[in-house]
Amino acid sequence: MLKLPGLIDPHVHVREPGQTHKEDWDTATQSALAGGVTMMLAMPNTKPPVFDAATLDQSLEAARSKARCDHAQFLGAGPDNAQTAADLAQKAAGLKMYLDSTFGELRLDDMTLWKAHFEKFPGQYPIVVHSESRSMAAAILFAAIHDRPVHIAHISLKEEVLLIRSAKERGIKVTCEVSPHHLFLTRDDIPAISQGHPGRGEVRPRLAGREDVQALWENLDVIDCFATDHAPHTLEEKDSENPPPGFPGLETMLPLLLTAVDEGRLSLDDLIQRSVINPRRIFNLPEQPETWIEVDETARYEIHAADLHSRCGWTPFEGWQVKGRVTRVVLRGREAFKDGKVLADKGFGRNVREI
Repeated sequence: MLKLPGLIDPHVHVREPGQTHKEDWDTATQSALAGGVTMMLAMPNTKPPVFDAATLDQSLEAARSKARCDHAQFLGAGPDNAQTAADLAQKAAGLKMYLDSTFGELRLDDMTLWKAHFEKFPGQYPIVVHSESRSMAAAILFAAIHDRPVHIAHISLKEEVLLIRSAKERGIKVTCEVSPHHLFLTRDDIPAISQGHPGRGEVRPRLAGREDVQALWENLDVIDCFATDHAPHTLEEKDSENPPPGFPGLETMLPLLLTAVDEGRLSLDDLIQRSVINPRRIFNLPEQPETWIEVDETARYEIHAADLHSRCGWTPFEGWQVKGRVTRVVLRGREAFKDGKVLADKGFGRNVREI
């Protein structure tokens, strides 16, 4: 039996408030524990989005009553909430800036709207950006101009990882994460994922080419974190005429990475560094005392959505053969998961910004 620290997932879409038919704090944190994740950071693009004191309190109150693992909630950057977000920084996981297409209160139409957030958000709290290709380059420029750290979410392209390498070599304060679906899937896998329903392959950033995926593996030393970007939607939504982008991933990340360890593509030290040590440092997260996970590293099995805890009911990795199954999770000295069953009660999870 392999004993590992509890994992930290810095990129999870809980869907509460507003879309709890896809997921909520209860089901998301059940999925987290089943996947060996004992702390997760929630994204703000809910309905309504989390962008002021009222919406932050709404999300945190739902988490307080439902969450089964430890957590924190991001604030969303909008065109006119820079001072509000800065005032709330100590209560939030950090600030999330959507620099590519998004809507409503989190829409940042041009770079002049970014400036106030970079100037006002306290430097000891992280800024995370959803940025792709050229907007990512612009975000790195802002990090250099304002001499403050910026974290790039879910990189997927060769040009992105090489630019981040160059920025790091020049001392720019940039870190980044990669999601398992961008490490293990390419656009060539979309027909298998879709099963005749093209919407099931929709995700942002889009699945890239083989050369891009290979570049991510070849430049793994540049990548600071593994993050699921768990973004659940129901199959009915994915199969509709206007399918929303996103894949669930909380329960499949660790077995995929452990399979890569078994294949010699990365080491256990690599996994722990990017799933525990670096996220804790980058996001200024507390230690979790008496917390660990146990894995049967010899277990070989197929991934099936029917075995998962997410409310969305599907996975892009359906039928994949993996090696390594989470058998037990201990969170703060209490058994939270064992042999397929979530044992932690609703509300057992702590908001780590209140500790």
